Amino acid sequence: MIKYLGSKRLLVPVLGALAEAVEARTAVDLFSGTTRVAQEFKRRGLNTTASDRATYTGVLAGCYIATDARDIDRAHLAGILADLQGTTPARGYVTATFCEQARYFQPKNGMRIDAIRQRIEDEYAGTGWYPILLTSLMEAADRVDSTTGIQMAYLKSWARRSGRDLELRVPALLEGPGEVVVGDVMDTLDTLPAADLYYVDPPYNQHRYYANYHVWETLVRWDEPEHYGVACKRVDVRDEDTRSVFNSKRTMPAALAEVFARIRSEVVIVSYNDEAWITAEDMEDSLREAGHEAVAVLGFDSKRYVGASIGIHSPTGQKVGTVSHLRNTELVFIAGPQEKVEAARAAVGTTMNTRDDTSRNTGDDRRHRVHTV
Repeated sequence: MIKYLGSKRLLVPVLGALAEAVEARTAVDLFSGTTRVAQEFKRRGLNTTASDRATYTGVLAGCYIATDARDIDRAHLAGILADLQGTTPARGYVTATFCEQARYFQPKNGMRIDAIRQRIEDEYAGTGWYPILLTSLMEAADRVDSTTGIQMAYLKSWARRSGRDLELRVPALLEGPGEVVVGDVMDTLDTLPAADLYYVDPPYNQHRYYANYHVWETLVRWDEPEHYGVACKRVDVRDEDTRSVFNSKRTMPAALAEVFARIRSEVVIVSYNDEAWITAEDMEDSLREAGHEAVAVLGFDSKRYVGASIGIHSPTGQKVGTVSHLRNTELVFIAGPQEKVEAARAAVGTTMNTRDDTSRNTGDDRRHRVHTV
């Protein structure tokens, strides 16, 4: 998996256990990102749909969710990747933009990326191999990049891994059915299937994944966009239609409440954290207003994003501030029928955490009712 801000790597086993506990057979991962959670659901036998607005997510989901490993000749796939690995390097857009003007990759790997990406486009576009090969290339590039995990900037000195040679590997494909839907959730939600479980992991703040991972968006689209700034971001990052209602503190709460109301699922699981725009109390209220009988809230101690460890710096690279804390609490909300929520709670060994009318009316401090796991 590629490095990703907000990745649920440590929560994946818990989310998988919750899916099994509520006896889900079908699931939708609504803000799928790298598809890590969708993969866990599929691995556990759920017929899974991955949905996101990012083009690179569509590719990752095409590889890991929509592709059934039983339909793939692994020896043939390995042969294709070996052939692509031997492609003669050639200087192109990636080298010029992300190696020379910026420093995301060392030029030797930029030229490999350019040459391999063009061959994938010329020889495999429109085939079932396309998302698998693009995923292999994206993951190979991620293993030799020189960033902290987001592409709003790159390291001042080359990361040690960036000196390695780009290496294509066979992705760890999964058996079973799945689907992928690409588009803004506010536009696609009514077209997504009804499912036993919906998993919702919305953006937490104003930072947009389209900008944070513009290199992957360009690598997948292969459209050689005009760019701006030191980070060589795509010019369309500035366009209004690449912005999401979930990246605005003013519009996000209402948009999320609308999503909850439109979801067609008996059980909804939501990931959030205690630094985000919506409080745990408001999230509970929103889920209950969408018609869910019970809501449990689980808390998981977690390291903050990588930027917190690096510290606060000026544009010239000078350290100018002190980070207040390095850890936060990842919150998992489970909403649905009482018996399903109780089963989910039992699966992770916590005390039931639901609200009733009495607690809602007495103004109790519900922050103390989030159970840390």
